[in-house]
Amino acid sequence: MSLSLLNAFADAFNRHDIEALLGMVTEDCVFDMSSGPEPWGTRHIGRQALREALPWAWRTWPDARWEQVKHVVAGDRGFSEWTFRGTDAEGRVTEIRGVDLFVLRDGFIARKDTFRKQRPA
Repeated sequence: MSLSLLNAFADAFNRHDIEALLGMVTEDCVFDMSSGPEPWGTRHIGRQALREALPWAWRTWPDARWEQVKHVVAGDRGFSEWTFRGTDAEGRVTEIRGVDLFVLRDGFIARKDTFRKQRPA
């Protein structure tokens, strides 16, 4: 069940399907983004916060894709390795390797914490 949840979650990100994503997370879910002002990045708590925050990537990179995705699940923990690729409005291509750490609860994602490689500017 958990591997299929993480596969469906990755597929929904690639479809840019916010409703599908929100249907896979707990009401009180916590997402820690890979960057932001705090040591944990920018934190979003709850479905409404995710509804507002997640589409930013799709607006920034309309062709955003998470590829080469691999998932591992052990009990109520999981992780995904991925390569993000996207092209912005100026035609710049972004490619980033990253990892998401998950906490799973009752068949849903309760927490997602993202880590990524950072290239020099």
